[in-house]
Amino acid sequence: MAMFSNSPQKTRPNAAQAVHTLLGKDTLWKGEIHCGAQSLRIEGRIEGSIHSTGEVTVAPTGFVEGTIHAKHLIVTGKVKGMVKIAECLEIHGTGLVEGEAEVGSLVVDEGGTLEGRCTRRDGKKVADLKAADTKAATGPVKNGAEPAKKV
Repeated sequence: MAMFSNSPQKTRPNAAQAVHTLLGKDTLWKGEIHCGAQSLRIEGRIEGSIHSTGEVTVAPTGFVEGTIHAKHLIVTGKVKGMVKIAECLEIHGTGLVEGEAEVGSLVVDEGGTLEGRCTRRDGKKVADLKAADTKAATGPVKNGAEPAKKV
């Protein structure tokens, strides 16, 4: 039996994202949380607002009443209020989101519940606005020529 081999090594599966901040099961937080791009896992209760440029997870024992601004939100517990999610809102089987949601995309697993109003951020509208801003800033395009680029 050879100890070394020229055959390609098996790749390891990606590890689950590390939890950087944990709000424990029996904890009540009132006020604001700003956590940047670090991940936040909520197992207790929050009354207030969460501002994150990363991932926020509301565990099955977690409850948030207030506003959540995040890049990615995973809900297996309960959220009541307004959520503004830049990328994806995931509501898993035991999850409940009640209120107003503005999302990039939405995934609701069987058993998950979304009660309230949900609007999708439309990337096309943003692109059209950027294109309109470029044309306005550089002037009209004549004879099929490309507009001058800002330097």
